[in-house]
Amino acid sequence: MRRICLTLPTNRACPQTIAAIGEEAAYAAAHFDVEAHLLILDSSDPDTFAEHSRAVRALPDVPRVVVHHLDEAAQRDFLRRVIGAADVAKPELLLDLMLPAGLSYGACTNRAFLVAAALGCESVHRRDSDSRYQTVDGKPVFPVHHELMSLGKTAAQAAHGVTESALEPRHADKRVAMVGSSFVGELSVDIGEIHRLDPEVYYDVVSLWAPDHWTEAEKRDLVDESFRGAGSDTFDRDHALLTLVDPMRVDMCNISFHDVHERVPLPPATDTIGSDYFLIHLVHDAALPGVLHNRNIVNYYTPERRTDAGFLAYQTRFAKFFLSMLYFNHIYERMGAAGEALLDDRGHVRASAIAGFARESTALDRAGNVRRLDRLDTAYRRLGGRYAEFADHLAARRERLLDEARGDIEDFALLTEAWEALVGASRDAGPLLTAGTAGTAGHPA
Repeated sequence: MRRICLTLPTNRACPQTIAAIGEEAAYAAAHFDVEAHLLILDSSDPDTFAEHSRAVRALPDVPRVVVHHLDEAAQRDFLRRVIGAADVAKPELLLDLMLPAGLSYGACTNRAFLVAAALGCESVHRRDSDSRYQTVDGKPVFPVHHELMSLGKTAAQAAHGVTESALEPRHADKRVAMVGSSFVGELSVDIGEIHRLDPEVYYDVVSLWAPDHWTEAEKRDLVDESFRGAGSDTFDRDHALLTLVDPMRVDMCNISFHDVHERVPLPPATDTIGSDYFLIHLVHDAALPGVLHNRNIVNYYTPERRTDAGFLAYQTRFAKFFLSMLYFNHIYERMGAAGEALLDDRGHVRASAIAGFARESTALDRAGNVRRLDRLDTAYRRLGGRYAEFADHLAARRERLLDEARGDIEDFALLTEAWEALVGASRDAGPLLTAGTAGTAGHPA
């Protein structure tokens, strides 16, 4: 029987999501030959953590479902032991990259990857606290169904459990590295107001994540597709496609990985949206098989984003995303050119190649990012109101933001170089972690 890790990283109140993901774990255990480890990595405040603990205790006892609810103190203790055992360079910096003081979408998922390795899980299945499952006749439509039908199997085996295949026969012996889908509902990035205020400004802003050498037509197509997920499509019947999955068709609220997450981490950048999407691109560019299904998750916005502080924080993360793309566009182009050469003779991603591309990108002229900040400044001042105030905020932090964008890539390269050792040390840490964080049949010890 294989073990899987269904993970929910959160820093906000989400007791309903905990109940729902508990149902998904129970579904996995009931319908597949798996032991489902539900891992809640909780960075919320003490009162919210207590609320989540009550939600965990309210989960029904289910055979072959084990729940782990870790606060940041428990996560830090685990990471210290793993980093110490791994005997890697710059251990204190690595601890900061794995559990930073600021918000990091990549770091929280990287922690899930290491804990999953410690638990002996073959795959990681990620959900988000600000999303819900679609329902049909009152019953939730769980993505884990398609994930467990295919993940980790060879493409030839997985072909029997999907609706159709667009995969070339030469990939038949490779294992399915990723199964995912997208979302319906609100945009994945909270910028709908910009589009309502001025569609042309919306285009000017969103197009900033395209490579500079793209044509206007290519940029326009990118803008039209960006952040929309599956739009308003509602679930009717199952469809699963075995293919080299287009990164634009899946979202990190609805994703699962096999093996690749143990080879390369996610970029640990703080306060940067999109920093957790790297592996989706890597799976595609390395020509690793994936499955794209249609059990889309429902995305919604939490009230915090509507506050003045929430707006400022979110727009900062959005701006830092654009600055990160100077480097990631270079890395993606290098990965795309390398293709299957990114894999070793056993079909595993070569982390050294990824770290090399990352370090290479740090030598890029940051003039492209200066232009991005100039265009953001112009766009937000044209919108006026709180957007113009945010432009003042960006202007005051200009040099710092430029430095942070480059430093984030240097940190990613360092973490990638250490990742194999960290995963190995996590596997060895398994018995201590399991004894300290969870019991069987659904409740923490």
